[in-house]
Amino acid sequence: MLNYIWAGLIVSSFLFALGYDANDLARDTFRNGQALPVALAFPQGYDTARQVPVEIRIDPSRYATFYGSHAEPAAGPAASYSGYLVRSREGVQLRFGADARLPEPLATIAKASSSRDKELQGRLVEFAPPEASPTPDSAAAPTPRVSTAGVVFEPVRFVRLNAIAAAALDFAKTAAEIALGLIGVLSLFLGLLKIGEQAGIIYALVKLVRPVLRPLFPEIPPDHPALGLIALNITANWFGLGNAATPFGIKAMEELQKLNRSTDTASNAMVMLLAINTAGVQLVPPVLLLALLGLQINRLVLPIIGTGVLGLVVAISAAKLLGRLPVYRASDPNR
Repeated sequence: MLNYIWAGLIVSSFLFALGYDANDLARDTFRNGQALPVALAFPQGYDTARQVPVEIRIDPSRYATFYGSHAEPAAGPAASYSGYLVRSREGVQLRFGADARLPEPLATIAKASSSRDKELQGRLVEFAPPEASPTPDSAAAPTPRVSTAGVVFEPVRFVRLNAIAAAALDFAKTAAEIALGLIGVLSLFLGLLKIGEQAGIIYALVKLVRPVLRPLFPEIPPDHPALGLIALNITANWFGLGNAATPFGIKAMEELQKLNRSTDTASNAMVMLLAINTAGVQLVPPVLLLALLGLQINRLVLPIIGTGVLGLVVAISAAKLLGRLPVYRASDPNR
């Protein structure tokens, strides 16, 4: 069922993205193929070198008119941007500095029309090179010459659709990396579990935790190894050993499934174990909080433990109460 929910969410997100992208194409939000008016100043003078430093000036009112934007002046273009002209066989290109803080929609255009160094670039059109003029005082710095031109960027289409596709691929890569990284941890602790089972440690642990766990899991037989695995899982979670808790929890679920008469419906014991894990009680502060707060974490230890204990009480109570309701009791595979 969960797979169908995820598939529905993914399909709906693609449909919404496609709708927004179609609206952008209909409104021509990014002005594909049109030239954005700019003014170019050459602080070091203009020459015919392959790369010439330039100061890019965009008039805010003309920018708003060009893109049909009604944003506040603070959200418009800056007074000037540093950049340079590049001459190539395709013509003259204008590139903005990599550190330029661009307003929308230029920031979005920069993702599709950029150089290898992630610089916004476009083809320069209607550019008339400025003529050098002598300054009155030869000792003074030359006055920067200003020229007008237009910049045509690469066409931008299906921005949101591409963003969702890229995010899906990135998360798929992350999921694969996490799964591969857990192989070693799972192998280690599952091997230790096998040794403990052969040595009788698991059964000794069952006798130790039976008085505490039996009221929570009355469906489990008194001497079943699932009780010991549940105890290991809960203990590992309480002490912040997430990597150890994962294989213990998986193994405990496997043992509980052996007692389950259904292959597609969770039993009350499985629901209770999931509820306890979801509560997330930790007697040891999380490593991330220790890294962020340092010694200040001492002020939060009691609130963290108290919140976790209250969450555990709510989780156990909800699992017990809902399990007694007729609508949920009817779906119990072991009823």
